[in-house]
Amino acid sequence: MSDSPGKVYLVPTPIGNLADITQRAIETLAGVDILACEDTRVSGRLLKKLELRKKLISYHNFNETARASQLADEVRKGKSIAIITDAGSPGISDPAYRIVRAALDNGLAVEALPGPTALIPALTASGLPTDRFFFEGFLPNKATARQKRLAQIKAFTHTLIFYESPHRVHKTLADMQAVLGDREACLAREISKKFETYLRGSISGIIAEIEGRTIKGEIVLVVAGYPSSKKKKREADHAE
Repeated sequence: MSDSPGKVYLVPTPIGNLADITQRAIETLAGVDILACEDTRVSGRLLKKLELRKKLISYHNFNETARASQLADEVRKGKSIAIITDAGSPGISDPAYRIVRAALDNGLAVEALPGPTALIPALTASGLPTDRFFFEGFLPNKATARQKRLAQIKAFTHTLIFYESPHRVHKTLADMQAVLGDREACLAREISKKFETYLRGSISGIIAEIEGRTIKGEIVLVVAGYPSSKKKKREADHAE
């Protein structure tokens, strides 16, 4: 056993284009003892492309509490661990934060590498205000709960950012139009991948554009915030 504890590294992985991985990320993955990942099959393919062989341990929503304790024990013994998600930065809409919390509660070192996450390029390319934004992540699966949550954030003046699955995006956009109103929005799909697509316009316009189509891939929805009182006054003055 090592006399000194190891370290937990949060290592972002590409959200699509493998060229987006940094040299520092590759060097960190190469140097750690254990790699904790969401899906060993997905991470295994990435390691194969990088020509790296590592011990893989899976963590997910059903085992994260037990895994967090187990990995903290390994770090206390002097092992270094890299946490990766299937794509993007660990801890964003995945249970990696529990491992981080367990490490910090045990006085262990945590180092986060900067890297890709889908919400930022979706926001910056949307054409909507970027100075203040609110990241909601995934809305509830059930329509009633989804509509209730949208009603709770309806008055937020920040630009709103959501992750959504392709099989539910039509229903979510319909709920957004009904609850939030027909705001300006952007649907970003497959960011950094071959079929990267941005649909910009009103929510109703985006709904019309994808009507009858099967949408595939990872989706980010960016929606304009509730107009501030100053903005509404400017719009009213302009209308006059």
